[in-house]
Amino acid sequence: MRSENDPNLYLKRTCESELMVVCLYVDDMIYFGSTKLLIGEFKFNMMKTFEMRDLGLLQYFLGLEVKQGKYGIFIFQNKYATDLLKKFQLSNCVAAATPMNINEKLLKEDGSGKTDPRWFRSLVGGLNYLTHTRPDISFCVSVVSRYMHSPTKKHFGAAKRILRYFAGTVDYGIRYAEVPNFKLTGFIDSDWAGSIDDRKSTSGNVFSFGSGAVTWSSKKQETVALSTSSSFENVFPRVLIRLMIWVNRVCI
Repeated sequence: MRSENDPNLYLKRTCESELMVVCLYVDDMIYFGSTKLLIGEFKFNMMKTFEMRDLGLLQYFLGLEVKQGKYGIFIFQNKYATDLLKKFQLSNCVAAATPMNINEKLLKEDGSGKTDPRWFRSLVGGLNYLTHTRPDISFCVSVVSRYMHSPTKKHFGAAKRILRYFAGTVDYGIRYAEVPNFKLTGFIDSDWAGSIDDRKSTSGNVFSFGSGAVTWSSKKQETVALSTSSSFENVFPRVLIRLMIWVNRVCI
């Protein structure tokens, strides 16, 4: 049966309370189950019905690398980040210690002159994809994404700094492992009129379910907050709804 929350996610339950989960993307498929018998039966039926290949244990999927071992599952994007560094000729650059200069505020018109918007959008698009396994860059990528329509040289420099940060952290990722105390933990906050251009606040959150983060976000709010408390209230309902949907996916 298809999941109500994700049209590409399918689930199967047996009378013995066994569970099978299948995720589809075009002609690629990821599947796992609670027993080897259930997985073997599914694989046999699929290969009997369709022309397909079994690539074995999941290692690489849509730019995401997966390592599975006795210490858990580790997901990262080493190859994708390395290819992005090569594309923008930063393979041998000096790595940045932080993804953004905390003392720097970006503006729409900063007087540094315009840059090639195609290259800027390509870089920011690549950085956006890297946020799938890197919550630590969500905020800075969200900031540079605000200037896609008319980027300046200073905006391009800020985006390249994020990539230079990756040059020293390409092996970073998220590890999911068995933990004795499996609980949901979350952090949420927002700044106060952080955007100089329109004085809107930016909200951020990250939630972990067990050992690793499962959902995170950094986004500029749609309205101007009149106080720090209203700035927080604007984001909390949206985050709660997203989190409830994710937990429902896991617990179906």
